[in-house]
Amino acid sequence: MLTLSDFDYTLPDDLIAQAPLPERSASRLLVLGDRAPTDAHIRDLPQWLNPGDLLVFNDTRVMHARLYGRKDSGGQVEVLVERLTGEHEALAQVRASKTPKPGSRLTLEDAFEVEVLGREGEFFMLRSLSAAPLLDLLERHGRLPLPPYIDRAAAEADENRYQTVFARETGSVAAPTAGLHFDDALLAAVETRGVRTARVTLHVGAGTFQPVRVENLAEHHMHSERFQLSADTAQAIADTRATGGRVIAVGTTSLRCLESAAAACGDGPLTACSGDTRLFITPGYSFRVIDGLLTNFHLPKSTLLMLVSALAGRRRMFDAYAHAIAQRYRFFSYGDAMFIPARMKDDDEV
Repeated sequence: MLTLSDFDYTLPDDLIAQAPLPERSASRLLVLGDRAPTDAHIRDLPQWLNPGDLLVFNDTRVMHARLYGRKDSGGQVEVLVERLTGEHEALAQVRASKTPKPGSRLTLEDAFEVEVLGREGEFFMLRSLSAAPLLDLLERHGRLPLPPYIDRAAAEADENRYQTVFARETGSVAAPTAGLHFDDALLAAVETRGVRTARVTLHVGAGTFQPVRVENLAEHHMHSERFQLSADTAQAIADTRATGGRVIAVGTTSLRCLESAAAACGDGPLTACSGDTRLFITPGYSFRVIDGLLTNFHLPKSTLLMLVSALAGRRRMFDAYAHAIAQRYRFFSYGDAMFIPARMKDDDEV
């Protein structure tokens, strides 16, 4: 039985990318295979794809979800919106010296007030007291929420670079980072290769950065995230399957969306659907939709490291991570990428 400790590794701090490279497609690419991984660059990705393959991107857009303010008592607060639950309501993380009580009010960015309605697990339920939609208020007054391992405040350049070039549906608090590598030139090269593209939406929640706090993975409960699969994308996947192409997810969020949609469809064909997912993928999981994955490198002991290990095998994945560290790849959101071209044989049999 695999435990949390089985997904730990040591990463030098100086390999955590603190800023993007000048060009999106300048990142390095580690390509997994049955033997040693291959060092390449993200702009080389088309040569690893086959005509007839399908790349599936997550088109979510990052909200300006971080806000600073004060309580009625004058105490300072920091709010990170987890997800919008209505036009004027949201779930959020709230940091304060004393926990705000239900019925209390927070003034955020000296611009608008929210009322604390109560708690839902680790999150607070907030309701805006403004007539304007809460999303509009966030975009006007909030701040871009960079991940906690980037030790600086968001800068003007992040407004562009911490969004994908195809971002469309606003609702995430973190970027689908594998998609950050794509610029117009790389997308054109993919098309020239004869590779099709499709879109899904999964709004990434702040829970993606929460650590797993139990050693027994069976006791871990995933945070909930909203996803949507369109009829066009479901048809593109069916067409790809019919012609022998691979369905390749760009990022773990696209993968979780596709596999969550398959679970929602039961034993039937993949069709348009939407809903909330708490899908937790660990080694031993049987993938139903995706064949390959483009992904960044993930945090030690994280659910995303478990997910990629399920696709490629834990030992193979840890060998690849050791190679990446030795070759000084850049890690996490603004870091380099890994391409897993196919589902690989489980190498964790004891």
